[in-house]
Amino acid sequence: MRERRRVRHLSADDLALSTAVARAQDGDEAAFSALYRSVHPGLDGYLRGLLGDEADDVAAAVWREIAGDLPRFRGDGPGFRGWTASIARRHLRGHLRRHSALPRSADFRSPLAADHAGHPPRGAVVPGETARSWIARLPRAQAEVILLRHVVRLDEPATARVLGRPVLVVRTLERRGLRSLARLLDTSHEKHHVGRTLGEPG
Repeated sequence: MRERRRVRHLSADDLALSTAVARAQDGDEAAFSALYRSVHPGLDGYLRGLLGDEADDVAAAVWREIAGDLPRFRGDGPGFRGWTASIARRHLRGHLRRHSALPRSADFRSPLAADHAGHPPRGAVVPGETARSWIARLPRAQAEVILLRHVVRLDEPATARVLGRPVLVVRTLERRGLRSLARLLDTSHEKHHVGRTLGEPG
């Protein structure tokens, strides 16, 4: 019986990232710059959402490892996002172990948070830094899932692989986190609108 393979339909952005990854592996510096511009904002948002200003040094270490191991990567654009997120999470956990501290998300509040924390306009796309300050109020597991799904832009299976959790658990954490965010935002917006708040493409 022939095994069925699930075909992944890539967006234009994912196709462009796949091409950039392949060219960067061949030594194309411009392609490496392109994949950095595509992936770094999500990784930075993930790390900053859990570490605040301490994210900069961790992000630098993450990119040193990505650059060094890039020739050995095998996969497409979405696979590259998941691979880099796994590296970022490993460095995040190592940083926390070395500093013997919990994630500082509970203390992370941007100056903009106070301006928007009350009643943001319905349908408004809020700056990413402010959105992360709201995410920081969530339980850590929910915050991490929301950041990976809506800032790094991983799908459910990739998020589950990065976290080492079943997809069902990821789905439940995401649902709870989005509901909590909706309450914080004082809006009845559903998942799509909360995603727009996090700065996703409309």
